[in-house]
Amino acid sequence: MNDDKVMIRVEHLKKYYNDHTIHAIDDVSVEIDKGEVVCIIGPSGSGKSTLLRSLNLLEMPTAGHIFVDGVDITDPKIDINLHRQKMGMVFQHFNLFPNMTVLKNMTIAPEKVLKEAKQEVDARARALLERVNLADRADAYPDQLSGGQKQRIAIVRALMMQPEIMLFDEPTSALDPEMVGEVLDVMKDLAKEGMTMAVVTHEMGFAREVAERIVFMDAGKIVEIGSPEDIFENPKSERLQDFLAKVL
Repeated sequence: MNDDKVMIRVEHLKKYYNDHTIHAIDDVSVEIDKGEVVCIIGPSGSGKSTLLRSLNLLEMPTAGHIFVDGVDITDPKIDINLHRQKMGMVFQHFNLFPNMTVLKNMTIAPEKVLKEAKQEVDARARALLERVNLADRADAYPDQLSGGQKQRIAIVRALMMQPEIMLFDEPTSALDPEMVGEVLDVMKDLAKEGMTMAVVTHEMGFAREVAERIVFMDAGKIVEIGSPEDIFENPKSERLQDFLAKVL
């Protein structure tokens, strides 16, 4: 891989818990190119979410290095809050502020953190709401929204910071099945526009359709990496074959 194409580079990452007895991530190395969509799949407890949350240091690694756009964010001298601004994060649970309207949820960070003008931020928020077909919900509160609507708001709230990378941690797993599609559609649009994305997902159809590469993890290690065709049509390891037999 060409270094100037690489947006995220993970080198020998380890995350141990409980006095090093639990190896949540065990010597993982992987690269994600600019504009690439990488889906991370695997059984529960395989380290997928720990890996994703390490990419913006929500989980502090036990050892190893993470480079974002050439900068080693695991260096203690780095201002991690500055680098987190480059990365939008969408969680399984929507993490919206219940006491704020949709519009306020979206505008508070750009106004307070980026010090942008209210008028400019409001205009950008309304344009993003339009894009996810929620323009009429600007003045609603989170408890007035469906799960699918909340997750779409969570995505556009992350986009308000104009990130270079979007990290998604099982963004559809808390949703009713009929709401999953509306969230995946927003993510597909982002992928088409060239957003760099790392997505932990159980949605194999989405991974097959949208990912350029798929990372299969088990027991804290990367077992296989390949194109959707490699992973779904020609799985090499017995562990991946076994996993796919259960989920497809």
